[in-house]
Amino acid sequence: MAEQSLVTGGEEPEERIIEAALRPKNLHDFVGQHRVRKQLSLVLEASRMRGRSADHVLLSGPPGLGKTTLSMIIAAEMNAPLRISSGPAIQHAGDLAAILSSLSEGEVLFLDEIHRMSRPAEEMLYMAMEDFRVDIVVGKGAGATAIPLELPPFTLVGATTRAGLLPGPLRDRFGFTGHLEFYSVAELELVLRRSAGLLDLKVNSAGFSEIAGRSRGTPRIANRLLRRVRDWALVHGIEQIDARAASAALDMYEVDQRGLDRLDRAVLEALILKFNGGPVGLSTLAIAVGEEPETVETVAEPYLVREGLLGRTPRGRIAMASAWTHLGYAVPAGVFGQDPLALFEDSENEAEIIDTGR
Repeated sequence: MAEQSLVTGGEEPEERIIEAALRPKNLHDFVGQHRVRKQLSLVLEASRMRGRSADHVLLSGPPGLGKTTLSMIIAAEMNAPLRISSGPAIQHAGDLAAILSSLSEGEVLFLDEIHRMSRPAEEMLYMAMEDFRVDIVVGKGAGATAIPLELPPFTLVGATTRAGLLPGPLRDRFGFTGHLEFYSVAELELVLRRSAGLLDLKVNSAGFSEIAGRSRGTPRIANRLLRRVRDWALVHGIEQIDARAASAALDMYEVDQRGLDRLDRAVLEALILKFNGGPVGLSTLAIAVGEEPETVETVAEPYLVREGLLGRTPRGRIAMASAWTHLGYAVPAGVFGQDPLALFEDSENEAEIIDTGR
């Protein structure tokens, strides 16, 4: 996207620093994810009582729900140092060996997007997780020699947004697996109250509710919107942020009542106005909104599908009835102006299926 999106785009370095300051430091301060938090607390408490490193932990779920924060909390709760890396940064077994060989006893190693590691590194990680050792191969061909390297006990915390891409052998080596779910509006209000206190902001209950309702069920987005509302209030000389001020600020940043941003609305409007609700292939839809197909599929579609605004069929993308209503358009007869059953029939045009992109 040519412009940075407030709810789906990247962050500036200053934003990352502020966001890091808002992260809770222990499980008691961590809001939401009650099931995962309770289970993880038990795992860590048992490890402390045994005087051993905690079992390896796998955290899965959409971005922005607290996987990185939980990894930091695990290290803090175990009073252990934390090493942070990511799957894309480990493209060779030697990269992983260098990290593992420098770990100290009890250290927590956090690997973000662990499903994007290279296959040779994954296979080395199997032995490291289970036996705390790796084999370093020296030389090539017939003269190659494997030198076993013993590793101190450590805790691996893996985070992934696509748990289905993890190979079974790797997934099975984690002692605890937690799936993080989207937050309710009430939980996001608690997140915002804590963040507002740290930022020394005055926000009333209606203001918190307005921001939480536009945050897509994601704490990271909620905190980002809170900071933008803070900036708007500062420029306009408003001391206490209420629902009216929060709404005006977020409207200016093009975040509507359901959390849709410019790209989300552009996708829905293209479907409705240019293609009569669809179905239309992914590539064609991306051209219509001036974006790459990968951007439409990975940035806009997940939330639109989850909200019931967009549907994916064998013949392409369709605008659901709620999308017409949300954008203020009358819903045509038969919802999409054609027989709904036809949307799920196999297309006779193979090129059309290919054009759907997936």
